[in-house]
Amino acid sequence: MRSIFVRALCFARLSPVHRSPSPRAWWTRNVVVATLFCALLPQAWAQDYPTRPIRLIVPFAPGGAADLVARAVAPALSKRLGQQVVVENKPGAGATLGADFVAKAPADGYTMLYGTPGVQMTNQYLMAKMPYDPDKDLVPVSELAIVPSALVVNKNVPAKSVQELIDYAKANPGKISFSSSGVGASSHLAGELLKQTAKIDIVHVPYKGSGAALQDLLSGQVQMTIDSINVYLPHIRAGTLRALGVSMPERSPMLPDAPPISDVLQGFDASPINYVAVRAGTPKAIIDRLSTEINAVLRTPEVKSALEATGVMPRGSTPAEMADIVKSESAKWKRVIEASGARID
Repeated sequence: MRSIFVRALCFARLSPVHRSPSPRAWWTRNVVVATLFCALLPQAWAQDYPTRPIRLIVPFAPGGAADLVARAVAPALSKRLGQQVVVENKPGAGATLGADFVAKAPADGYTMLYGTPGVQMTNQYLMAKMPYDPDKDLVPVSELAIVPSALVVNKNVPAKSVQELIDYAKANPGKISFSSSGVGASSHLAGELLKQTAKIDIVHVPYKGSGAALQDLLSGQVQMTIDSINVYLPHIRAGTLRALGVSMPERSPMLPDAPPISDVLQGFDASPINYVAVRAGTPKAIIDRLSTEINAVLRTPEVKSALEATGVMPRGSTPAEMADIVKSESAKWKRVIEASGARID
């Protein structure tokens, strides 16, 4: 930071003005010096950053997928940044409480948000009012991971493939129900995307969490779901549930025999994206530094294996690439939500 003051001061001293400058010359010189100082200030911040611990806000309760990923990444990121990255859980209101906290924090890179689709891609279309502006108050830093989901059916459902399920649903309109962990959850919107893309009549049954949804799927109260693979994998392996496909464009290492749903429904992609964001106005140099370090961490074997052990697939991106993902995903889910009529009160 000191070098910034020195450079600005030298500029002022070397400016070719008279010993007794006119008011106009005095004003011009000081405006130029102030402009130079302001232009160099973000660079100085980035050079010094970080000088104290950084908070990574997870807008969910401890123990969930987002929390596990955050705690797997934070120690390695702390080492690379030279300052501790502290994970803080601020759950509530479909992740908007934690996101709002970051949106109102100082724009200095010391408060990061663990983002999931709700904070910038879906909640604004599900809720009548948001406490922050998802498009203006937050900016993406880097993609972290995707949480692969599987299309899973009760063992009594006769379909053995995605196409057979679609054919069965068309032959039995309104008789197949799909569970989700709640209205507006990724599992709900994935089911709605399947319903709209395949043009089938299936009934949504929301639950309070994946645990309750799992129990009713096992008992046959509901017939199918599209939800996180790691929740259902033990039952798939035990043969009590059947996986027909995965919700991402490629096969999952966790379910290598399950083809992508997109093999049948072109372009189908419904695996939740996890990423890091900061408050808008954070200096670009700091955002770029965070993105570089996050991507480096995601490439390390230790972090990669730790994330895969939790059932997620590590990713990475530049800030611009992640901003494009937010834009495209937001547009996609807006169409799905509006067509479904889903609302969160």
